Amino acid sequence: MDATVYNQEGRETGKVKIPEAVFGLPWNGDLVHQAMTSMRSNERVIYAHVKDRGEVSGGGKKPWQQKGTGRARHGSIRSPIWVGGGVSHGPNKAKNYSRKINKKMKTKALFTVLSKKLADHEVIFVDRIALPTAKTIEAKKVLVNLAVGTGYKKIVSKKQNSAIIAMPVRNQNILRGFNNFNNVLVGDVRNINLLDVLNHTYTIIVSPEESFAILTNKTQNAKRKIKN
Repeated sequence: MDATVYNQEGRETGKVKIPEAVFGLPWNGDLVHQAMTSMRSNERVIYAHVKDRGEVSGGGKKPWQQKGTGRARHGSIRSPIWVGGGVSHGPNKAKNYSRKINKKMKTKALFTVLSKKLADHEVIFVDRIALPTAKTIEAKKVLVNLAVGTGYKKIVSKKQNSAIIAMPVRNQNILRGFNNFNNVLVGDVRNINLLDVLNHTYTIIVSPEESFAILTNKTQNAKRKIKN
């Protein structure tokens, strides 16, 4: 299976052979959903927290004697039935929402989504991206050229979740040039993950052959860990 490769001016420069192991997988919604929910749970930051009766201040002394006052018996003003007392069964920051997810499963879910996006014409292959200066205007020219050349107008018109640019080698000029775009995420191919791909409409892969080698290595590493 071959795909068209573009340059940063939006012109076709040739074809590239796509690895079936990365871009030729059938859709598996159950796998993608399970991996996605697990990753989101692992990234969850817990803010909600209430104090129970053992954490609120005061209440070390019995409010009044057990009998003879005519009032109900109480042992502490920290009881949940008192105003200002502890809270029963409230949210607690000590709760652990993390979920275990196998590396092979996470990798296959990523490749499943990439395969679906390729079938939906949402993956763009670019031979290289080079910015003479780390300027936003230079980065915008690249996006405009790709939008015109490929016909994917949403790269520059959609306000949110537009594209993720996956590069084999980190480049500071490119990172700084695209830094002002809220709808564009620039990252390394080796660090690309399922949530990043799902949260962006298009996936732009730079230096396809080099990037394919890195992505294919993900599968091999996952297999080695399972055998060990």
